[in-house]
Amino acid sequence: MKNQIKTFLRYREFIKELVIKGVKLKYRRSYLGVVWSLIEPLLTMIVLTVVFGTLLGNTDRTYPVFILCGRLLFSMFSTGTNSAMRSISSNAAMLKKVYVPKYMFPLSSVLFNYVIFLLSLIVLIPVSIVLKVYPTWNLLLALLPLLNILLLTLGVGLILSTYAVFFRDLEYLWSVLLTLIMYISAIFYQPTKLLESKYAAILQYNPLFCIIDNFRSAVFSSEFNWGNMFYSLGFNVVILAIGLYVFRRNQDKFILHI
Repeated sequence: MKNQIKTFLRYREFIKELVIKGVKLKYRRSYLGVVWSLIEPLLTMIVLTVVFGTLLGNTDRTYPVFILCGRLLFSMFSTGTNSAMRSISSNAAMLKKVYVPKYMFPLSSVLFNYVIFLLSLIVLIPVSIVLKVYPTWNLLLALLPLLNILLLTLGVGLILSTYAVFFRDLEYLWSVLLTLIMYISAIFYQPTKLLESKYAAILQYNPLFCIIDNFRSAVFSSEFNWGNMFYSLGFNVVILAIGLYVFRRNQDKFILHI
């Protein structure tokens, strides 16, 4: 463990450069650049509000904030895991020429998406003000789900980045699974009725839903569900440990398949 920490510190500048490179490449051909990370969730929020709010008779004026909270966190999980999954194969040329710890690539992929995600949270401020969702001291609790989403994305990203080297079709399978995950994470519907039904486990044991629910509680200053918090934290620590183990066990085989 001590050697791993020393290695990480030795390559911290390398990680920093990979993160900067990732942000630049993401918006290389975009006229709007990073501003798009603010516009895109706003447009998505408007579409989902019209479809699942106005057309279905949802009159809650804070519904767009509800959607935006879920959409931003799901987007972080989706883009972070997808980017991490492709990180080894997309950096094959570098891996073949020089030695660097291979976990740096999925780690930096998750981190640069996390930076963009944190920037995109800015859009919550004007939307909340317009819809009169005012912050309280409860908002400080949002730091907990923000940490949790990073751990979950990194853990899943490490697993995906490992197996995507050997099974290239995993990318297509994961896109289908992400659609399923989106629908069982209560991003655009109120989870109350589902939680009271026999299908409650679909949400209760979904760590992404727990994270989104905690974040919404912090934003709306409602009762913070500590059960969800500790469950998702425990799950994410376990999935991160599994991801590190799987990645470390298979990393020496990457060179034969990339």
